[in-house]
Amino acid sequence: MKVLVTGGAGFIGKNLVRRLLKENYEVTILDNFSEQIHGTKKQLPDDLASRVRLIVGDVRDRRVFFEALDGQEVVVHLAAETGTGQSMYKVQHYEEVNIKGTAVLIDYLVNDKRSQVQKVVVASSRAVYGEGKYNCRTHGIVYPEKRKMEDMKAGLYEPRCPFCGQIGDVLPTDEESKTSPSSFYGLTKYVQEQMILMFAKSIGISAFALRYQNVYGPGQSLHNPYTGILAIFSNRARLNSPIYIFEDGLESRDFVYIDDVVEATYRCIAPQASGVEVLNVGSGQRITVNEVVREIVEFFNSGSEVLITGEFRDGDIRHNIADLTKINRILGYRPCWDFRRGIKEFLNWAQSQQVGSDNYTKSLDEMRERGLMHG
Repeated sequence: MKVLVTGGAGFIGKNLVRRLLKENYEVTILDNFSEQIHGTKKQLPDDLASRVRLIVGDVRDRRVFFEALDGQEVVVHLAAETGTGQSMYKVQHYEEVNIKGTAVLIDYLVNDKRSQVQKVVVASSRAVYGEGKYNCRTHGIVYPEKRKMEDMKAGLYEPRCPFCGQIGDVLPTDEESKTSPSSFYGLTKYVQEQMILMFAKSIGISAFALRYQNVYGPGQSLHNPYTGILAIFSNRARLNSPIYIFEDGLESRDFVYIDDVVEATYRCIAPQASGVEVLNVGSGQRITVNEVVREIVEFFNSGSEVLITGEFRDGDIRHNIADLTKINRILGYRPCWDFRRGIKEFLNWAQSQQVGSDNYTKSLDEMRERGLMHG
């Protein structure tokens, strides 16, 4: 079976491609080797370079994308810009890559009579949910709105019931939950997934929109200061540089290990998977930022000063945790990696790598200059 992986040189992409090759799929990669993600290295790892067809190009380029799509049976659309904070000021760029790039794909599926594509798997994001699902002691299941600036400035970070203002208890968010993106990135991912799902139904092909939680593991970019707190904090811990924690450090995320993400994605590609579905991909565990920092500092025996700043960024959410009931029922997916085991694997790998370029403070300054960082 022929599979096109857009963004196939990226973190999720290259690990997925390894799995596809192991299962004897014929793989084409389309990737533009964005410097923000890849640094100056614009080539595939040695174990992939001779085993795949590589097209260097951009998903916004109709000619190049159509060339890559020719003859493919499955498309895994991973290519995207993914920085929550950065999306709040690089608005046009995020719209062009995430939405217009997807429109080029759909244009091919709908209009090119040579299309052999029978299935599309698109990388969506937990960011589509915004603050997600909570239980209010008075009103039951609620979906808090974006947190208010005045509350945040007063150090009141927990989302509140939209009806009575009480602080609720965070719940695992299922796929039927209300979508309410808090960032432009989240909005582009929601539009992207809905475009794919709508047209898949229209033309009669299968499609899976995978709402990935916070993906991490060996091989992720250590150069990109706009995504991935594990990479950011690891770099700074190795340099003994100060580690800045937003809000109070009790904000939490569902960190899902790369091997589990590959397994979930592969199960969607496999021939027996069909239909048009939205699926969460996560670990089902909620880990606070303070816990993450403690693991990293202890591992590297770092002299970094850990500073809880009380600052906060536009577009950030407080908590998220995935409800995995649906993906378990449809695909039989269960995560195998818990966070304690996974972060040790990541940190052992990171220790063997050159320290990534430390552009983190520059990225924060960019947000402050635009009035998107507060506190």
